Amino acid sequence: MTKSRILFVDDEPHVTAALVRTLRHEPYEIFSATSAQEGLDLLAEHDINVIISDEQMPGMSGSEFLAEVRVRYPETIRMILTGQASLDAAIRAINEGGVYRFFTKPCNAIDLKVTIRQALHQKQLVRQSRKLLREYQKRNAILEDLERSSPGIAQLTTDEDGAILVDDVETGLEELLKEMDREAHP
Repeated sequence: MTKSRILFVDDEPHVTAALVRTLRHEPYEIFSATSAQEGLDLLAEHDINVIISDEQMPGMSGSEFLAEVRVRYPETIRMILTGQASLDAAIRAINEGGVYRFFTKPCNAIDLKVTIRQALHQKQLVRQSRKLLREYQKRNAILEDLERSSPGIAQLTTDEDGAILVDDVETGLEELLKEMDREAHP
């Protein structure tokens, strides 16, 4: 299993160094950048799972940076860190950058660790959900094809407990199940 990759972006190197130290015992591969452009360069080279960016940086604000990340790398979880929390900054970060979480400096180390874990877990659940949806759609297409070729083959009768009733062998249920298995696992 590959390690999740975390990217810290802050124009103050001592801040990124402190954040890296905070996560030193966590099972992540950690990257840091001192500008939004450097962060974009790292994103082009590495599959980053989570970005935590400072809001106030020269050249490009954290909100602008995360908005760009949202367009280029929509699967990447985006968080913002700021020393000057304001409602306007929070709204801008949420609307433009689609941020998962808004931290104020100095951020609580435990809160940061837990939030990253939760974000990664949520990302994993979304990935699994999409996989299950694709599998469902594939199986549903198989059922629709079978129903078109043999009308009524997919109709099932159930009892009051939901158990499937098979009235006669000619219903094609057994063949339907075999066909679904063959199609789902070629």
